[in-house]
Amino acid sequence: MSKALDGVKILDFTHVQSGPTCTQLLAWFGADVIKVERPGIGDATREQLQDIPDVDSLYFTMLNHNKRSITLDTKTPTGIEVMWRLVKECDVLVENFAPGALDRMGLTWEAIQAANPRMILASVKGFGPGAYEDCKVYENVAQCVGGAASTTGFRTGLPMVSGAQIGDSGTGLHLALGIVTALFHRTHSGLGQRVDCAMQDSVLNLCRVKLRDQQRLERGPLREYSQFGEGIPFGDSVPRAGNDSGGGQPGRILKCKGWETDPNAYLYFITQGPVWAKICDVIGEPTWKTHPDYATPKARLPHLNEIFTRIEAWTMSKTKFEAMEVLNELHIPCGPILSMKEIAEDEALRASGTLVEVDHPTRGPYLTVGNPIKLSASPCEVTRSPLLGEHTAEILRDVLGYSDGECAAIARSGATGAVPGLAAE
Repeated sequence: MSKALDGVKILDFTHVQSGPTCTQLLAWFGADVIKVERPGIGDATREQLQDIPDVDSLYFTMLNHNKRSITLDTKTPTGIEVMWRLVKECDVLVENFAPGALDRMGLTWEAIQAANPRMILASVKGFGPGAYEDCKVYENVAQCVGGAASTTGFRTGLPMVSGAQIGDSGTGLHLALGIVTALFHRTHSGLGQRVDCAMQDSVLNLCRVKLRDQQRLERGPLREYSQFGEGIPFGDSVPRAGNDSGGGQPGRILKCKGWETDPNAYLYFITQGPVWAKICDVIGEPTWKTHPDYATPKARLPHLNEIFTRIEAWTMSKTKFEAMEVLNELHIPCGPILSMKEIAEDEALRASGTLVEVDHPTRGPYLTVGNPIKLSASPCEVTRSPLLGEHTAEILRDVLGYSDGECAAIARSGATGAVPGLAAE
């Protein structure tokens, strides 16, 4: 079985999270991802949030698996020459620099096209064209400008950002799809193209149900929101709705046995219409199956607080896993709130490759997230992240075809910095 993206070369000018998320996904699928880093410095996340002194941080290692690292000073003439050789040899250039940075390096779209008409230029930006297109954007900013924060949290509290990295990693996933789409298009057009992905746009795409609700709100109250059952009027924009379900089936996070001391002793419970009768039997309210206030989904909407209070009385009598076992047998949709510790210890996630233990030469073994997308005929092996400049000599020789003497001359020029295996003879 072969890797899905075997033979595709990615020139990776990304750093921190959004871009590396994209290129790591492509690397998992078999692309040869060549990460270009500054000599002696590298990706800023190598040193961010370090838990072991002078060792690449988990922040870096968990975003740069399966890649090769070349150090290159693109401010030197030789470094510029090597950079353009890479542009001509690779299929995709991915970058998430600040607005205008790529142009200042001379890597304009026009120049790239002239050097390699088949090249795909993929970019992450904070905003698309408009008043804010030159602004820098980071994770929490993206969640705020994309609509996520204004609709997350509780109605009477502050807007809240999610612990899920929907701005950075979410944009990286969108960009990866754009790249493979452009690669497919190139198979019959023969030409590359630009792929642009704005963080604001990506977050908004993930918040589409709230844009849906904004338009529904113009025609009346959002009846599945707790606010409606409490008789609180709606304003002119979608409110924060706590843990109410974002879909058409009302849901809440409910306490389970042990909640007083365990911050994760909770269960998400959905009152799905087709299993309403089973729910009534489980919680000991059989008359609700036919009662006019509870018998239909529409009738239940004004009474959701009462209904979930009664359901919670049942969930509090069981641990989240006991409740899950009972409800799962009845096909009642629910899910325990799993802590990161519980997830890290989940043997099923390890067996499926969703969690992977990787060995690193300076860090030792560590746990990381594996490829969440499984292809039946294209297996994915997660390999460790590269040390800074680890593959410089290898890339110069094998990808660009430089001789040993030319590699030594490049090293003497200072274009690559001090690199093992590339002696400045």
